Amino acid sequence: MPETNFAERLLDWHAVHGRHDLPWQQPRTPYRVWVSEVMLQQTRVDTAIPYFERFMARFPDIAALAAAEPDDVLALWSGLGYYARARNLHRAAREINARHDGELPADLDALQALPGIGRSTAGAILSLGFGVKATILDGNVKRVLARRHALDGWPGTGANLKRLWEYAEVHTPNERAAEYSQAVMDLGATICLPRNPACGDCPVNGDCKARLGGLASEIPAPRPRKRLPVRGTRMLVITREGGNVLLERRPDSGIWGGLWSFPECTPGGSVRDADTTRHLQVLREHLLAQVRHTFTHFHLDIEALHVEAGAGAVMEGGPGVWYNLRDAARLALPAPVRRLLEQLTRDTHDEPHGILQEAEEGTAGP
Repeated sequence: MPETNFAERLLDWHAVHGRHDLPWQQPRTPYRVWVSEVMLQQTRVDTAIPYFERFMARFPDIAALAAAEPDDVLALWSGLGYYARARNLHRAAREINARHDGELPADLDALQALPGIGRSTAGAILSLGFGVKATILDGNVKRVLARRHALDGWPGTGANLKRLWEYAEVHTPNERAAEYSQAVMDLGATICLPRNPACGDCPVNGDCKARLGGLASEIPAPRPRKRLPVRGTRMLVITREGGNVLLERRPDSGIWGGLWSFPECTPGGSVRDADTTRHLQVLREHLLAQVRHTFTHFHLDIEALHVEAGAGAVMEGGPGVWYNLRDAARLALPAPVRRLLEQLTRDTHDEPHGILQEAEEGTAGP
């Protein structure tokens, strides 16, 4: 088959077999496309859908998002991971209000100047949201193009990314930009799968170099694996009479930036080792759980020590705040903190659990 009808074949396939009823397509606006594209970074569609629906119900437009408090935005993102995405969405909404009259700009450079919007996300906003010709290169599209052109090596290298962008530009048609962008993403999501691709059902399999060469299961090459370092911390799950738990807001930079968490000290440490809690009277303490949480760049081994406190106060003006357990559950919490609170609510006197493996949730960066 000639190379020139790649887009045409994809569009014909998509008209019949593509996804047309995703929440961000009903209706499809630049704002809804933007939020969905950010959520879908590092997140599966079925996981993102309920988060998207709750987010849209609370923040139906840019003005509502810009006017929100950071805590409200992070609370709706809690459990989705990669929290820098939520912080950047909020910051970008405020910039759009201030610099673009509350409307997403229909310009590639202006979009990329906003926090958290890279080249592919900007292309998706333009093509899917505004219907103009623009190129996208998300994870699904990288896989489709890497197989089609039998890309050698991991797609994430600088040289391979450059090649993939060139391929993407060549294949993107001048007309029906929105349909093509959705079609190539859908092909990667439903047919050209990471494992066991359904090559027999692919509308563009006739000239796919990976299929013709019997390499579909080997392309794209995986990211070179590195042994992740292990870090450790002890979380102090401090409660007092009345069902209150002590939480602290984390700094905006670093892991779980801006979220609420437990006070921490070094592994094996105690309440006396944390500045905000050293004056508390300890009545009882026991190990609540041990949790391994994996980030992109390291494992974090968490010892959760449940401390039942009596008299005393937290540092005045410090980050520690007493919350009722019911209220705490509504805060923006990292996934392991939320699970520890759920365990605490169920039974604060359970025997210590073994090592719990947490799924990768976020990066080590801000």
